[in-house]
Amino acid sequence: MSTILVQPETTTSTWVIDRVHSTSQFKVKHMMISNVLGEFTSITGVLERDENDITKSKIRASIDADTINTREPQRDAHLKSADFFHVEKHAALTFNSTVISKNADGELKVGGDLTIRGVTRNVVFDVEGPSPAQKDPWGNTRIGLSATKRISRKDFGLTWNAALEAGGLLVGDAVTIKLDIQLIKER
Repeated sequence: MSTILVQPETTTSTWVIDRVHSTSQFKVKHMMISNVLGEFTSITGVLERDENDITKSKIRASIDADTINTREPQRDAHLKSADFFHVEKHAALTFNSTVISKNADGELKVGGDLTIRGVTRNVVFDVEGPSPAQKDPWGNTRIGLSATKRISRKDFGLTWNAALEAGGLLVGDAVTIKLDIQLIKER
């Protein structure tokens, strides 16, 4: 007598980032004193979610580099210049997942290729969520998640700096990235 193993049906759903309810923020040390906070106001992307096994899911995201906002127009213009993001040549920051893992506590790690200023590095984001799906007042199904990662800006070719008279540098190397993402189910 032979046994036939039935594989569970793979159910994949597509979710798009809701630009209006999602944020992409960063912080970096200024003059070795305090953090400067900034954001990019346009983030788009897609989550291909495996409903049976979240670790088989994939996410792609893109941030419009020209939408940087630190609440200081001169600084924003400098950050868009060739000294930093070189927006004319590198219009977007992108992330494409390559691996998703879940630890014993159920927390997710999402690894993938992060590209900034044309330089791609493999990074791993700590992810909180996704939240349980909920219907909004217009009939859409939504989920949310938060992701954080600390990177070295120099690893991505963001090397501009200035020495301070009292010692140290104007801009710190470590940058903390924080994403708060809301997604809408397409199918």
